[in-house]
Amino acid sequence: MAAVVNASFMLNTGEVVDMETSLTEGTEGELLTSTDYAVAAVSLGQFADGKVITQITQPPSSDKGISYAYVDRRGEILCILPVCVNGVQSEPVAPFKQFQLQAGDTVRVMATSATARNFGLSVITNTGVHAIFAATPSGGADNALLHIKSGQGLGASLTGQTIIGHYATSVDGSKLESGGGVYYLNDKGLPIGGVSACNPQNLQPSYSRMGGAGIFLNFVARVTTSS
Repeated sequence: MAAVVNASFMLNTGEVVDMETSLTEGTEGELLTSTDYAVAAVSLGQFADGKVITQITQPPSSDKGISYAYVDRRGEILCILPVCVNGVQSEPVAPFKQFQLQAGDTVRVMATSATARNFGLSVITNTGVHAIFAATPSGGADNALLHIKSGQGLGASLTGQTIIGHYATSVDGSKLESGGGVYYLNDKGLPIGGVSACNPQNLQPSYSRMGGAGIFLNFVARVTTSS
């Protein structure tokens, strides 16, 4: 099945970039410019090469479900993006990072069905690293979130850094037994931080500066579900 994803970005030139693409549910895909206001559907970096996003007037938004979104540069996460479901947007926001767009930069989105149990965790560290971790819980279990690019866990991905902000998405609600979202566990298996998850169908996920933690090798981002 396909999900229609939209977004709108305001640039430092005063232009607004309107984006719309049908993406396969459960498969990360690229969000392209809408042909309503552009000659062709192209990548954000190609359309706005050398320009800067100053406002996100509409976050990447799905007509069904959504787990995470980000700007990709040369195969790496440059900047995480806020997400929402159509009609459930709180307010426009500023980008989490200031950067000049380059040709080749793309907006990547994980759109899902309305019932898919994808758990997405988007974080920013004290060194300016942006990272996304994900898992799909099934039944009652402990689920270790893995980096969407490297497949590594939290400790291996961010060792020596401190998470200073984060947000999480999930439809599991009361099934989440790890602080209503995800816990960061140290090498002794004890929680040292975390963030609750938001169901984008009910409320736009909000970036939080609470619950951050210093991360070291063998630390884990764990989501525990009751069923």
